[in-house]
Amino acid sequence: MIKSKHNIVSKVLHSDQFYVVNLLSGNADLLSEEEAKALLVGEQEQNGNPELMKDLAEKGYLVTAENENKLYRNRYFDFVDQRGDEEVQLFFVPNYSCNFSCSYCYQDEYTNPHQSATPELIKAFFEYVRKELPNRRKYLTIFGGEPLLNTPHQRELIALMVEKSNEAGIDICVVTNGYYLENYIELLSKGKIREIQITLDGTKKIHDQRRFLKGGSPTFEPIVRGIDAALAAGFPVNLRMVIDKQNIENLPGLATFAIEKGWTSHHLFKTQIGRNYELHHCQSTPDQLFTRISLFHKIFELTEVHPHILEFYKPSYSVAKYLSENGTLPDPLFDACPACKSEWAFDYTGRIYSCTATVGKEEEALGTFYPEITRNEQLIHQWVSRDVTSIEECRNCSVQLACGGGCGSVAKNKNGSILSPDCRPVKELLEIGFKAYFGEELTMES
Repeated sequence: MIKSKHNIVSKVLHSDQFYVVNLLSGNADLLSEEEAKALLVGEQEQNGNPELMKDLAEKGYLVTAENENKLYRNRYFDFVDQRGDEEVQLFFVPNYSCNFSCSYCYQDEYTNPHQSATPELIKAFFEYVRKELPNRRKYLTIFGGEPLLNTPHQRELIALMVEKSNEAGIDICVVTNGYYLENYIELLSKGKIREIQITLDGTKKIHDQRRFLKGGSPTFEPIVRGIDAALAAGFPVNLRMVIDKQNIENLPGLATFAIEKGWTSHHLFKTQIGRNYELHHCQSTPDQLFTRISLFHKIFELTEVHPHILEFYKPSYSVAKYLSENGTLPDPLFDACPACKSEWAFDYTGRIYSCTATVGKEEEALGTFYPEITRNEQLIHQWVSRDVTSIEECRNCSVQLACGGGCGSVAKNKNGSILSPDCRPVKELLEIGFKAYFGEELTMES
């Protein structure tokens, strides 16, 4: 027998134990140093420990190449079948204009930022969706710019989108800066609202230094009122904090604020952390940006000192959080990029895009839905075919089924090709995650 090429093995942070995770077989274990060495170097065949060898084989850590290849194919076909049944997220951008002037905005160089959709174009969008995705479950995310600008024209457009969504039986999500959310509660209540995503970058002083109105006025207090109003109206709220080195130390403070507001105990409230990074361009200076792994090392350090953060936000650390909460591993992730499969994006120019990371970049358009329907089928096929089986660098990578090849747009920006990897530090994240969520089961280093 041979070692599975899908074993992810490393030492747990600040421990003398190791972990092994295998997404293909669906098993994960904590290992002693001797067991880890046996698994890593095949020492079980040399030291006469048939019991250990049997246990490793039963859990899929030791395999025959034939059996592993067969299992891989079967799990891959299952993944493809399930993806075909997934709900499709439709992003629609009625405008790229915004009342904010955030320090890290990546859309400020987009063309025609002060134009917006028309009723005719919105009706054409819903007709396109009806014809092109007739048998798929789907929901609409209204995106921007800032979609909830407090103008008569914008309210007319949002009202029409709510009306057309109701006619189509489509749920609505809204991604908003939250400044005018309070003014939109009554209008949005006419639709079926699945989620409102709102950004707070910290407590009042820190947030207002980063997310301010054009002209510099503060925004924290109207956003907080909007969150309260949304929860009171029965709208699920997803609070997002965009983090870099300028505001990371305020994470404990925001957690305390949210707890004291009663948000974290509300059944309709959840949170996420957004890492400020170079998507297209970024106004933050590079030395203020975290890498993915350095961010989560810092979050782990903060939660050790301020454990109440975990009431506000629990990091996933790759699949570690899922394992701790469910007692099992998630299914293998053969593709982390939903572009053109379970995600499409559209904007007021009438263009079609693969996802939110490409929407607004004219050179990345895949076609048009208005004033006529056009589709670049060759380019669409590249997005559809992207998964770990089509990315050469992923095929023999041990973390491929946890990483899924990463983001296709980031990979294209970085490497020049959609069919290239956006590698995730899975092994390092799991090192932190096993320490964070399985610490009581570990033997500590002296």
